[in-house]
Amino acid sequence: MNKKNAGPLTPLSPSLHANAEAIRNRFGGSCDIVVRFFRSDAAPDRELAIIYVSGIVDAETINESVMEPLMSLKLPQHAYVKGGKLLEALRNCVVSIGSIKDVSTLEEALQCLTDGLCVIMADGSPAALIAEVCGGEQRGVTIPQTQTVIRGPQHGFVENIRVNISLIRRIIRSSDLHIQMHKIGRQTHSNVAVLYLHGTADESIVKEVYRRLAAIDIDGVLETGYIEEFIQDETFTLFPTLLNSERPDTVAAALLEGRVAIMVDGTPLVLMAPTTFFTFFQSPEDYYQRFDIASFVRIIRYAAYVVAMLLPALYIAVTTYHQEMLPTTLLISLAAQREGIPFPGLIEALLMEMTFEVLREAGLRMPRAIGPAISIVGALVLGQSAVQAGIVSAGMVIIVSFTAISNFVMPEFNMAATSRIIRFVYMLMAGVFGFFGIFISVLFTLIHLTSLRSFGVPYMSPLAPGPTKQGIWRDVFIRLPWWAIVLRPLDLSLRNPKRRPNGRKPPAQRHSDKP
Repeated sequence: MNKKNAGPLTPLSPSLHANAEAIRNRFGGSCDIVVRFFRSDAAPDRELAIIYVSGIVDAETINESVMEPLMSLKLPQHAYVKGGKLLEALRNCVVSIGSIKDVSTLEEALQCLTDGLCVIMADGSPAALIAEVCGGEQRGVTIPQTQTVIRGPQHGFVENIRVNISLIRRIIRSSDLHIQMHKIGRQTHSNVAVLYLHGTADESIVKEVYRRLAAIDIDGVLETGYIEEFIQDETFTLFPTLLNSERPDTVAAALLEGRVAIMVDGTPLVLMAPTTFFTFFQSPEDYYQRFDIASFVRIIRYAAYVVAMLLPALYIAVTTYHQEMLPTTLLISLAAQREGIPFPGLIEALLMEMTFEVLREAGLRMPRAIGPAISIVGALVLGQSAVQAGIVSAGMVIIVSFTAISNFVMPEFNMAATSRIIRFVYMLMAGVFGFFGIFISVLFTLIHLTSLRSFGVPYMSPLAPGPTKQGIWRDVFIRLPWWAIVLRPLDLSLRNPKRRPNGRKPPAQRHSDKP
C-alpha cells in the first residue's frame, strides 16, 4: 500500500468480538469471510478466534497447523502468564507455521486477510497473530503459451508471484539476487516484485525503477501492462521500450545481463528494463542452438522485419510512380494482372491489408478449436474470390501474404504489432509521394528511434550513439560462440562488464591413439 494513500490507522481493541465485528463490517458482511470462535486447552480461560478468507487460503494447512495445535495442545506453565503475553506464547509454543508475525492495527489485519493469510486473535489482547496459509486453486506451471522454443526449458510463469519468484531462484542460485516487494493499487493492493542482481545491475537504474513504481497512484493493477505505461520513458511512441516475457530462462538471462525485472501478482508476464531495439529480435533459443544457426536465423528476422514494414509500400511506389525500375517482362505481367482493376494501387493494398488484419483479429478472438481454421479458410476464400472478381490483382495478394508471413517471424508480439501499424503509414506515403515518401518516412522513423530511451539507456544502443569498446557488437546482428562473448551490454552493467575473464576458447583435450 502506498503510504501517501494510507489514512489514520485504527488500533485493535482488547475485545475479541469488537475486532471480529469491525472486520466483518469493513468487508460488508461478505460471505467468504470466515470467523471461527473457539476455546483452547492452551488457554482455557480465554476465547480465541481465527479469521480468514475462504478460497485464497489452504484449508488443510489451517486445520493441521493452526486449529489442531490450538485446540489440542497445552502451554507449558512457564510459557503462559495470565492476562499477559498469550499471543507470544501461542506463537512460540503452539502454532506450527513457519512464517508468523504480529499486527496491532485493523488496517494491517485487513490487508493480511486479502493477501491470503489468517488472523489469530485472543480476547483481552489488543494485537493479533498473522499466519502464512496462502493456497487455493491456482494454475500449475505449464509450457509457455506465447513464447515457445524447440530447444530449451519448457516451463513458464504462472499467475502466482511467489511461484514465479521461486522459478527464478531455481535458476539463479545466488545471494546476489535481491527481491523487493511493493504494494500498488488502492483497491487491489497488488504485489509487485522488483528483482535485480546486486553487483551486476546499475544501482542508478534500480533506484529509478523504485522511484517510478512509488509514484504510481491508481485504483488497481491487473497486469504488467498497467505498470509498463506508467514507468516507460516515452509515452507517445509505437515502439515498446520495455521487454516482457513469460519464460523464466529469459528473465534470468536478462538479470545476468544487468537488467531489472518487475513481476506483478496475477499475471504470467514479467517486465524487464532497460531494453534496446535489438533485444526484441533475440529469441531464447538463439542461446541454446549453435552460434552459426542462431546467427543465420537472427539475420532472417531482421530481413523479415524490413520486409513486413516496407514491401507493400515499395510495391505501391514501383507500380504507381516508378515502373521504369521493373524489367519489361515483369512490368507487362503486372500490367496485365491490373487490367480491369477499378482501384489504384494504394486503395487496393489498403483493402487487402485491412481484410487480413480483420481475419487475424477474428482468428485470435474466436474459440481455439475453430479460430485458426476460420482465419486460414477466410484468407484463401477471400483472396481467391477477390482476384476472380477483379477487385484486386494476384500480385497484390502475393505481396500482402508474404508481408503477413514475414510479420510472424518476429519473436516478440509487441514489436511485430509495431510493424503492422507503421506499414500503413509507409503505404500512404508511398501512394502519395512514391520512393521519396518512403525515404522521408524511414528517415523520420530512424530519428525517432535514436531519440528514445529506456530508463536512460539509448534505445538503439550499441548501434547509436556508437560502440565504446570492442566486443559489444558480438550479440546484436549475429551471435558469436559463448566463449567469445566476454562483455555484457555496457550500457546496462558498467560495474561488472565481464561475463567471463577472457575471450579465448578453452583448449580441447587431445587424446592419443597410443595406449
